[in-house]
Amino acid sequence: MILYGSSLSPFVRKVLAYAAEKGIDLDVQRVGPGDPNPDFRAASPFGKMPALRDGGYRLADSSAIVHYLEAKYPEPALIPADAELRGKTIWFEEFADTILTSCGAKMFFNRIVAPRFIGRPGDLAAADRAETEELPPILDYLERTVPDPGGYLVGNTSPWPTLRWRARSPTLRTSVAKSAPNGTGESAPMSDRSCRG
Repeated sequence: MILYGSSLSPFVRKVLAYAAEKGIDLDVQRVGPGDPNPDFRAASPFGKMPALRDGGYRLADSSAIVHYLEAKYPEPALIPADAELRGKTIWFEEFADTILTSCGAKMFFNRIVAPRFIGRPGDLAAADRAETEELPPILDYLERTVPDPGGYLVGNTSPWPTLRWRARSPTLRTSVAKSAPNGTGESAPMSDRSCRG
C-alpha cells in the first residue's frame, strides 16, 4: 500500500499515526501539494495530500483513508462501533481537520513556511490574530474536554481521537510563539495532556 504525501502535513501524520497503531505498513512516497507525479494525481486528482494506492484502488483525503483502512482492517478497532461514540469520534476528527487546522495553518504558514521555505515574509498580523483571537477559545474548549493523562477523548477504549491529537500537536506547538492561554511561551496544559494521551 502506498501513501503519497509528506510528514510535514498534519493530514499525512494523521494517516501514519493511525496505520502505525493498526500495524499497517505503508510505503510513503514523498510528494508535495500539487505534485505532477501521475501516480499521485491518479489517486488525488486535485493534488491534495495524502492520497493512497492499494493495488488498483485509489483514494484521497485523510479522513476517507482512515475510514477505508478501518473497514479493511477492522482489528484492532480504533473507531468505535457504538453510534454515539462513533459520532463523537468523527466530530473530534472533523474539529481537528477544520477548526484547529484553519487556526494553526495561519500561524504555521506565516511564521514558518513562508519565510523559511518559500523565502518571502509571512503575514505576521494574520498569524498574531489567529493566535490571540482564534486560538484561545479553541484551547478553552479543549481544556474542558481533553481527559487527564491515560484517559481517552471518546469512551474508555478508543484511542483514535487521542492519536489524532498527537498527529496534530507538533504543528500547533511549532506555530504558537506565545501560547496564549498561559502567556509563558510554553505548551499549554491541554497540549501536554493531548500529546501524551
